[in-house]
Amino acid sequence: MLILALDTTHAGGSLALAREGAILETLAIASPDGFGHTIYQEIEALLQRHGAMLASIDVYAAASGPGSFTGIRVGLSVVKALAEAHGKKVVPVSNLAAMAFAAEGRYRAPVMDARREQVYTAVYDENLEPVLPEAAMAWEDFLVLLGSREVTFVSTDSASFDPSGIAPLPAGDSQARRRMAISPLLAGPIALLAGSRHERGESLPPEAIDANYVRRADAELNWKDTS
Repeated sequence: MLILALDTTHAGGSLALAREGAILETLAIASPDGFGHTIYQEIEALLQRHGAMLASIDVYAAASGPGSFTGIRVGLSVVKALAEAHGKKVVPVSNLAAMAFAAEGRYRAPVMDARREQVYTAVYDENLEPVLPEAAMAWEDFLVLLGSREVTFVSTDSASFDPSGIAPLPAGDSQARRRMAISPLLAGPIALLAGSRHERGESLPPEAIDANYVRRADAELNWKDTS
């Protein structure tokens, strides 16, 4: 089974190609003018390096959010279009779930910057089952919600848990508050997680794919505020 996965939900995006549960290549991608200008060329080059064609892709996967609203839409639009053109299915993968998949520990709490003095976060167990649902909230509120639960905090930026980071933790915090930094190239874990979900029959037709914003876009919030 050949899987093409992509993440365009933040400035440092990535592509990954996986076969039978193994990553063939993970590639960092960036586009100051937006991923829509370069993503198809990057995909074509990646496939050529491995002697593959779009028609040989069995499953498409993409980060479904949270993250940049425009980036989320671009990534999902690309995989939906390719999957529809080739009669294949898609597995949308939450960025937070992909981060938890790439981490270790019985309970894993991925953390992303949600701006507005909030973080995107959740808690998953080692089977990637949600213990606390994905949400955008103040970091202090999340710590209160966790209580004394033993977790591994996960971020793609090791500075996140510094005193000036988005999720500060005391330097002398106990092992129950383990910190773990993972690669920001999430397309790899997205591909592997998508493969296992596809085997469980959880892939979807392209038209059934939707974004996972967690928090509504500014435009929607502003519309409500001024109505």
